Amino acid sequence: MSAAVLPAALELVGPSPFGAIGAGSPADRAVPPHAVQQADLRAVTAPTVDIRRTGDPANRITLVLLGDGYTMGEQELFRQQADRAWHSLMEIEPFRSYQGFFNIRRVEVVSPVSGIAETEGRSRGPGTPLGMHFWCEGTARLLCADESATARVAGGGTGPQYLIALANSTEYGGAGGTGVTTLAGGSPDAGRIIQHEIGHTVGDLGDEYDSAPDDTDYPNLSTENADEMRRKQTKWWRWLGAVSPDGAGTVGAYRSANGVYRPTPDSVMRTLGGAYNLPSREAIIEEIYRRVRPTDTPVPAPGEVSGRPRLEVHPLPLTGARQLRVEWKVDGTPVEPSAPDRSWLDSAQLNLAPGHSATVTATVRDTTDWVRDEAFRDRYMTRSVSWTVTG
Repeated sequence: MSAAVLPAALELVGPSPFGAIGAGSPADRAVPPHAVQQADLRAVTAPTVDIRRTGDPANRITLVLLGDGYTMGEQELFRQQADRAWHSLMEIEPFRSYQGFFNIRRVEVVSPVSGIAETEGRSRGPGTPLGMHFWCEGTARLLCADESATARVAGGGTGPQYLIALANSTEYGGAGGTGVTTLAGGSPDAGRIIQHEIGHTVGDLGDEYDSAPDDTDYPNLSTENADEMRRKQTKWWRWLGAVSPDGAGTVGAYRSANGVYRPTPDSVMRTLGGAYNLPSREAIIEEIYRRVRPTDTPVPAPGEVSGRPRLEVHPLPLTGARQLRVEWKVDGTPVEPSAPDRSWLDSAQLNLAPGHSATVTATVRDTTDWVRDEAFRDRYMTRSVSWTVTG
């Protein structure tokens, strides 16, 4: 997967005091690890802190925040900037609603020098554990890290994870879509940078701004206009005509200066500080569900049970009033569960005669209207478990 450059300063909400990426710069998408030359690639160990745990890492996505260019005396600065980054991410939909699907971990990497390589001649810059540097691939604001070194420092872990590397820099820059999402931790735009860059990484979204390359191999970019999408049932055809909840207009096909169509007049993939448009929200949610199941392990384990146990499912929590829907059936007939939140059923209420049995099925389903691909909902966003209860 390649990396993606931030939009030019003229496309920011407010000007960047650090200058702009020039028109025609490569999209922030392709940073081979061998492009980084580090002064020291010795094994690095660093303290790891779970700063937010919403559930079993085997069924959560862990965001791993690492710092580069922060000395021992600057670790508190890294902690503050890391907190600002992940909080900013959880302020934008759909991450706000689905934040219960994520665990957050911080890795406190101590650098022998303060700051990272910011000049075009990286050999004159400091040698840091993650090898972060600007001017990646000749682009001033494309911020890269040595992906192998970053993965090694982050360590393994249970379940899926995304690595986010913060550079000790106040410059404007970042990258997304590769094995390591990067941002300048001290930039005034850091919170908005991560919202943009994580769209590349988690949703596999493309840049929507005018100077981006005309690559349409992304769910939010197309070579076809609205009529063609509707006729061929391609790209975001299900969303055409829908009103964007962020006030960014109606979903259609809006042509950028590079000739590529985007879903709405504006979005966070075009202007920092914006919101994800509806097709992009759907793409992010779908990528989350490709890695996370809608329910944790049921209790007791599915299969044959006896002794009138309480049958429990554990839907992943959403933030807000809407939660995943749970439906219960006994031998195929819908029943009302015992719990007000519908998460469990007391099998004693089945009133089974001795020697008789019944099959109890619980189905957990995410009914969000931010997804319109019903085949995907059925396959990934719905899970059923069954128990055979014997009297």
